[in-house]
Amino acid sequence: MWTSRAAILRQTGAPMTIETLEVGPLAPGDVLVRVRAASLCHTDLEAIEGALAVNLPAVLGHEAAGEIAALGQDVSDLAKGDRVVLSWNPHCGACFYCEKAQPILCRTFLANGPRGYHFDGKPRLSCDAVPVHQLMYLGGFSEYCVVPAQSAIRVPDAMPFDRAALIGCGVMTGVGAVTRIAKPGWGDTAMVIGCGAVGLSAIQGAVLAGCGEIIAVDPNPARRQLAQAIGATRAVGPEEAVDLARSLTEGRGADLVVEAAGRPETFRLSVEAVRPGGQIVWLGKVAVNEEVAFRWGSLMQEKRIVRSSYGGANPARDFPMLARAYLDGKLKLDEMISARIRLEDINEGFAALKRGETVRSVVTFP
Repeated sequence: MWTSRAAILRQTGAPMTIETLEVGPLAPGDVLVRVRAASLCHTDLEAIEGALAVNLPAVLGHEAAGEIAALGQDVSDLAKGDRVVLSWNPHCGACFYCEKAQPILCRTFLANGPRGYHFDGKPRLSCDAVPVHQLMYLGGFSEYCVVPAQSAIRVPDAMPFDRAALIGCGVMTGVGAVTRIAKPGWGDTAMVIGCGAVGLSAIQGAVLAGCGEIIAVDPNPARRQLAQAIGATRAVGPEEAVDLARSLTEGRGADLVVEAAGRPETFRLSVEAVRPGGQIVWLGKVAVNEEVAFRWGSLMQEKRIVRSSYGGANPARDFPMLARAYLDGKLKLDEMISARIRLEDINEGFAALKRGETVRSVVTFP
């Protein structure tokens, strides 16, 4: 057993508190990770505000990186000291969906995730002998966490922890939406709606895929400026997006539109801006029971719509590739970090995220 300082959410809508956890013991197939960096994501904010149902008390945090501190039995492909990025999508590898190469739909993953316990459905964290839940199998806002070995993906030692953390969710989701899901043709016109961390990553996916015009759409001028700094060729507000896409394509519209804002009006914008026969990848989300209406004509003419939650991730393949792209100067991550904060500052970090003042704040651990 180990002890760990962690930010614990005990009541939705209330600040998290910094407390000491008991961590472990390790079961076969587990690894103990010393967390070195964990970034603040909107999904965590949804859990804090109650929009995402989470069993409490819980440790949030699902974008994290660290180093292997201990190994459970039957773990042979990792070693103490390995630098790892954590993936929130462990999967059984044997169910109907895993055999269809759709691990994001794994039955065990979907069954045990809402419980907030480990992949085997049992707790690994406690506080004063009371079990503590882990958001999305990780619980990265803690000095140490226990995860399935398959969730700890080795990356090069040269990869900085704070930038490595971003790969685990937002960067993988955005880059993968373009490179793994959409797979646009060289020189295609791409549009990305919403320039938060996921949208900025989708822009970089379009750069890596060789898109020609890359249109960033966001109402915030500062976000539009950042989008151009990392690869967008043009940046406009939502009201200009459709006309611009058509003016650049002889009236057709964008070949690919990635929606990363999560608003009814931006979902509608995505199908208006794409060309006939083009494709749309929806990354944003609204409340599960909220209805979104569309003009029927905007859905016609062979347009293809895909909803993606993790950018077609194969973490063992993709995380090292993204780390290498950063180290080679092909993927920009420094620009996406708005602030580096202490664990004690995490509540203010989420307040700033809610106010729209940050792209990613990263908790760094000594």
